[in-house]
Amino acid sequence: MDHNGRDDDRKKEDKKEEENGLSVERVFENQEVPSWRNQLTLRAFVVSFVLSILFSFIVMKLNLTTGIIPSLNVSAGLLGFFFIKTWTKFAERSGLLKQPFTRQENTVIQTCVVASSGIAFSGGFGSYLFGMSEAVAKQSTEHTDAFKNPSLSWMIGFLFVVSFLGLFSVVPLRKVMIVDFKLTYPSGTATAHLINSFHTPAGAKLAKKQVKVLGKFFSFSFLWGVFQWFYTAGDGCGFASFPSLGLKAYENQFFFDFSATYVGVGMICPYIINVSVLLGGILSWGLMWPLIDTKKGDWYPADLEASSLHGLQGYKVFIAIALILGDGLYNFFKVLSRTLAALFFQLRVRNATSNLPIADRSSPESSKISYDEQQRTRLFLKDQIPTWFSIAGYVAIAAISTATLPHIFHELKWYYILVIYIFAPTLAFCNAYGCGLTDWSLASTYGKLAIFVIGAWAGASHGGVLAGLAACGVMMNIVSTASDLSQDFKTGYLTLSSPRSVCEPTDWHCNGLHNFP
Repeated sequence: MDHNGRDDDRKKEDKKEEENGLSVERVFENQEVPSWRNQLTLRAFVVSFVLSILFSFIVMKLNLTTGIIPSLNVSAGLLGFFFIKTWTKFAERSGLLKQPFTRQENTVIQTCVVASSGIAFSGGFGSYLFGMSEAVAKQSTEHTDAFKNPSLSWMIGFLFVVSFLGLFSVVPLRKVMIVDFKLTYPSGTATAHLINSFHTPAGAKLAKKQVKVLGKFFSFSFLWGVFQWFYTAGDGCGFASFPSLGLKAYENQFFFDFSATYVGVGMICPYIINVSVLLGGILSWGLMWPLIDTKKGDWYPADLEASSLHGLQGYKVFIAIALILGDGLYNFFKVLSRTLAALFFQLRVRNATSNLPIADRSSPESSKISYDEQQRTRLFLKDQIPTWFSIAGYVAIAAISTATLPHIFHELKWYYILVIYIFAPTLAFCNAYGCGLTDWSLASTYGKLAIFVIGAWAGASHGGVLAGLAACGVMMNIVSTASDLSQDFKTGYLTLSSPRSVCEPTDWHCNGLHNFP
């Protein structure tokens, strides 16, 4: 009798939820959820490939200039929806449409794009790989042989053996973070809500309007760039070097370069970041560097080149690095302490009823579980990725990487790599957990810690600089991939996408390509 009463109450709650319009999955109740293999289509990977190239250019431009990379998940989801929707409409009119466009396929597209463009950041093309070059080595040290110039052959091999480890390290804990701890992952949640809304009749109309606005501003930005090109004859010429604030300000690097990219980044980034960057620019280029420049011949030799780290450039670099490291370590310990405190609280609550959840165990039943949660949890746990497979994959790739990396970087000994891989899963979990709370990945901070630890262990006389930079790359790829994949798991959870379909494009397994168009 009590059981029937609970069922009646549950039905009443679901009906009330449906009437109030709060249930997302009720809207898609009559749509069959495709299997994880059917979520991986050739058209999705073709669109992902095109968007990945575009987004990688954007990330590289920002990486080499401002160093600020905003979240691109929402943009990837919107553009993926637009391109595939256009594709399917054309195929439907031609009578060639075999499979309708689903939100799960949309999730696969944004996962591929974010994974690809994420490599442009965590791959170190604007940071540690760039720091290994001969040009940088000549500025920083007398030993010009302590460098490794970027080469496509060894960079591809390096990224291939280190980029998959973060994936295997976080997969066994996906249920803990998404289902049991219910971490927010704001960017992943926002992307999921956007994708869900796109695939409703009202949402499709809204997406059409958004794409129109996007197209207008894209066209304006592109045409503005072409217009500027006609007036650029070389370096220091054209709108990018126009003394808009006066010649004296221009001499101290104060001018507007009319770049639409920076305007767009300023619109996406929170105002506190924009204000901080502006304040830093005014204090440094407006006050500090001109004052230090007057001390030429007193604080440093007057006959040095402008790029020498023994002169004014040294003050610029090391003062900025000191500020970044100090603030980075503060935020690292702040986020880490918050992560550990939240994790401890979660475990205390769960220990009152059960043991620590793992991927292969079911969650304890809650007294009030909404229809949406029931559907999402059921499908999220349906296509399990075995824990043993994740552990075996991590160990196998770690072994290959430990044997391979010393041949790429002779200064990076095998036991340095082994120590990194022992601690990496814990750090990857901390970064993924902290990202779920704050939407903030501290991958670059973990990379800096690896530079200090491995660099000091190796010693300057034994190639500590190169060893530290290579260790930074290993650590950044692991912890960055872990947090990015966790965001994608959250998006997949909220859109009823299989964890396998989320993992497969990230791991670039193409055995699911079919059902074209």
